[in-house]
Amino acid sequence: MAESPARKPRKPHSAQVVRTERLTPHMQRVVLGGAGLADFSADTATDHYVKLLFPAEGVTYPEPFDVERIRAEFPREQWPVTRTYTVRAWDPVHRELTLDFVIHGDEGLAGPWATRVQPGETVHFMGPGGAYAPDPDADWHLLAGDESALPAIARSLESLPAGAVAHAFVEVAGPEEEQKIDSDVEVVWLHRGERPVGEALVEAVRALEFPAGRPHAFVHGEAAAVKELRKLLRVEHAIPREDLSLSGYWRQGHNEDGWQASKREWNARVEAEQEGAAPAA
Repeated sequence: MAESPARKPRKPHSAQVVRTERLTPHMQRVVLGGAGLADFSADTATDHYVKLLFPAEGVTYPEPFDVERIRAEFPREQWPVTRTYTVRAWDPVHRELTLDFVIHGDEGLAGPWATRVQPGETVHFMGPGGAYAPDPDADWHLLAGDESALPAIARSLESLPAGAVAHAFVEVAGPEEEQKIDSDVEVVWLHRGERPVGEALVEAVRALEFPAGRPHAFVHGEAAAVKELRKLLRVEHAIPREDLSLSGYWRQGHNEDGWQASKREWNARVEAEQEGAAPAA
C-alpha cells in the first residue's frame, strides 16, 4: 500500500498594520500591508476569509513565527487563538488587505484588538479560504446576512456587472450602522433595534417576491437565522444546493471557539432535518 503524502506544513502570512478607521459605531476597519503579503492573494472569491492568530495571553513565541513549531513545542493552552474574518478588499497593486471588525466595546478578542491596534504592529494570519463569487450565468442574485456578512456582501455587490439583477438584505443594529457600498444595487438595510438577531432578516427575505429564472444565493450570518433561510430557499423554493452558499458565521451565545467545535455537527443535523423535506435534485 502506498503511503499517504505528508501534510504540507501551513505557513502563516505576516503583515503590518498600515492604518485603521472607525466606519460606524460598531464597525472598525484595519488595513494590513508589508513585504509579508508578497505571496498572498485574495482575488478569486468574494467571500475570502483569513484566520488571524492572536498570541495566548502572556505567551511570547520564537521568531520567525511558525505555527507548526508552536504546536510542537508549546502546550495546547498556549497555542495562538484563532479568529476568522472576511476580506473586505484586496489591493494587489499596493498589496493591502482590508478587514472589517464588528465591535461590541470590550467584549470578545478581535474587536477590542482592532480598536486599539496601532500602525506598524505585526499581525500573523492563515489563509485565504473562501469559495463563493456571484455566478455570472445566474438570472438573479440574493445576498442576505447580518453585520458579520456585510464585508462579503459588499464585496460581492461591487463585483456584479452593471445591470445584474440582485436583491440584497443586510440586518444591522440601526441606521447609524449603514455603510456606503459602491454598487448600483439598492441594499435593503434592516434595523434590528431591540428585536432578536436575524428576525428582521428572515422576515424580509420571506416577504421577497422571487424573480423568475435561476437564482444564486449567498446567505451568511447568525446560525439560527441562516437555518431558517436555508429552509425557505432549499425546501420551500426548491433551489438546488449548488446554487446556494449558506453558512452560520456565528451562533448566538457562543464564542468562535465554541461555535467552531460544534458547527460541523450542527450543520449535519440541520441538513438531515431539511433535506428530508427538500425536493429531489
